[in-house]
Amino acid sequence: MSAPLNTAVGVPPAEIEIGEALVRALLAAQHPDLAHLSIRRVASGWDNDMFRLGDDMTVRMPRRLAGVELIANEQRWLPTLPDLPLPIPAPLRLGVAGEGYPWPWSILPWMPGGPAHLDPLTADQAPVLAGFLKALHQPAPTDAPHNPHRGVPLNDRLDYLTPRIDRLAAETNLITPRIREVWARALAAPLDVEATWLHGDPHACNVLSQDGQLTAFIDWGDLCQGDRATDLSSLWMLLPDIASRHAAMAAYGASDATWARAAGWAVNYAVVLTDAGRVNDPRLLAMGAKTFAMVEAGD
Repeated sequence: MSAPLNTAVGVPPAEIEIGEALVRALLAAQHPDLAHLSIRRVASGWDNDMFRLGDDMTVRMPRRLAGVELIANEQRWLPTLPDLPLPIPAPLRLGVAGEGYPWPWSILPWMPGGPAHLDPLTADQAPVLAGFLKALHQPAPTDAPHNPHRGVPLNDRLDYLTPRIDRLAAETNLITPRIREVWARALAAPLDVEATWLHGDPHACNVLSQDGQLTAFIDWGDLCQGDRATDLSSLWMLLPDIASRHAAMAAYGASDATWARAAGWAVNYAVVLTDAGRVNDPRLLAMGAKTFAMVEAGD
């Protein structure tokens, strides 16, 4: 059943308050050799809080129950991924519930750069992005996770997306004939590739850059196997113009049907980011608007 048009949901609130004192207490109890290091909050996302630990590490902790499965997913599967041409934050150490904190948590390597929504990629990063995705998109083990929200046929997303598209169509000018055309083409495109590993959430808050150069992919909680078009949507979300997107498409190499699905996944992310961002997160709103503009710009 579609949600009423007036029920937009923004970034969810934290279900537990996490501060530097709690992080230090957990370190003292479970990793005492690290408890003397400096601790500084650096980010708070949908599901996790992040703290820089000393100069070289990060503490990643679920801020709500929905993040627990995601962090367990990272802990189990990130160390098993194929060799990749950019660094990824595979856990260095694991943490468990304690000191009044109820969930597992991780200590990760500190990744270079900052979020790409603040430092957008330059056009010359098109082959770098394509090369990273191509290296990642390898067949996954049979027991690799599936994700009901990522890597699935876009038609499976209709119950979730249709009310959000309707809401944006009613309240904004973002759902243009061009956006509807791209979306319809994506829904009709056949799934013509085998399932591979996916990052699953490749928007600009989950990609790091430095002076416009791609430095790392982070936040792998949605890591799963599925349709690579999910990740290829990042070409619309991360690159600055049509020419660089075309360069990345040529470097990656895929069928017309896969690119049609990828453009549809870009619409998916544009809708979700904009719909949530309009409620309580200007970052997401700007990222969604940029993705809509890239889809609108043409093939």
